[in-house]
Amino acid sequence: MDDPQILDRMRADWNNRAAEDANYYVAFGRRDQDEDEFFATAAAVLKALEWDLPRLPGRDAALEIGCGPGRLMRPLSRHFKEIHGVDVSDAMIALAHERLRHTPNAFPQHSSGSDLSLFPAGKFDFVYSYAVFQHIPSREVVFQYLRETRRVLKNRGILRCQINGLPPTAKQYDTWSGVRITPREITQFTLENDFQLLALELINTQYMWVTLRKRPAGWIQSLAGRRIETAASIRNVSNALTSEAVAPSSGPMAALSLWIENLPDECDLNHMAVTVDGIPGRPEYIGVPGNGSAQQVNVWLPEGIRTGMVPVDVKWLGQTICPTAWVRIIPPGPSVPRLTTVTDGVNLLLDHRTASGAVKVTLLEVSDPDAFHATVDGQDVLETDSFCADPVNRCYEFNFRMPSGTAPGPHELRVALGKRAFLPMTIEVA
Repeated sequence: MDDPQILDRMRADWNNRAAEDANYYVAFGRRDQDEDEFFATAAAVLKALEWDLPRLPGRDAALEIGCGPGRLMRPLSRHFKEIHGVDVSDAMIALAHERLRHTPNAFPQHSSGSDLSLFPAGKFDFVYSYAVFQHIPSREVVFQYLRETRRVLKNRGILRCQINGLPPTAKQYDTWSGVRITPREITQFTLENDFQLLALELINTQYMWVTLRKRPAGWIQSLAGRRIETAASIRNVSNALTSEAVAPSSGPMAALSLWIENLPDECDLNHMAVTVDGIPGRPEYIGVPGNGSAQQVNVWLPEGIRTGMVPVDVKWLGQTICPTAWVRIIPPGPSVPRLTTVTDGVNLLLDHRTASGAVKVTLLEVSDPDAFHATVDGQDVLETDSFCADPVNRCYEFNFRMPSGTAPGPHELRVALGKRAFLPMTIEVA
């Protein structure tokens, strides 16, 4: 049951953020963005959403949960006859009305913050949500939204959303660092609510992506025990990240893409088993049919797999649906830490520059985050903390403050991870 205090706190906090700097709290790029720059920050998110549009049963109506000031509604409106958005913050909705004034098929509305009672059952082809459930402090509210999504979707309609999949903590969640939900909880929800699970990506990260298709009640039970008649076959097997014909046995590149022809339409991740050399892998994505009806199925390799040519087999509902395919597994390369970004700790669009005195450094393939060390002009930085953004790629964000008394202008930043020292670089202090 909804806790009015939680919903009131969500509304008040997001109204305050809208008043302070709505663009920053929605896109988290930098402070004081103008409208054009703010809307441009949606480009990468749009790709992650538009990828699923070919799955839709139609293009009549879409709904965004947590629409904020309309950053995603405006560009996505071109795909639908009408697009709706809801947000717990009436201040955000006021901004959305202003910014969508020239988008006649876009309809932002203030909502309770936990349900979709504004809409009738079966209205939408597509429901989506980006970086919203990560800020909800209540597990009950998140799952209420997911249950409501099933109600308002058409049959075969698609839900595409992000959820905080980091491991749960004992701390109290709030309206910025929201509740964490495990992949197991998501799979259990789909089984109990007749959703076809099509994608469960970036698990154990803050930005776990989920794609679900609404199916009729009892759909999977109606298939259980039947003999599956299919002409499915694996056309090609490649590395899921490089498209090469080989994959390393472990590490962040240890994933396969299977291109499967004539995959049964009802196939889902919950009931699919992909074995590599007889060992179960972890399927994470079933794509839309491509040229020649082939569909991409991505799977992470199991631990401890041997190198050499190994067989790949696919089962669904316990039955083999494809002839065996083969792929070459090679030893993994050495783990090499890599520095990817240096930005202001608050305004993330400031590259190698800080205006706040805080700095964020992002590194990949970090084995020991405690070994991080940084200096500016030879002085140790202050208040260093780390955050694991992606355990698969061992991606860590290191946040610190510049040494006391650092003057405006260019300075030498040195970063090291244990004995590995990266090349010195320049950071500008505004």
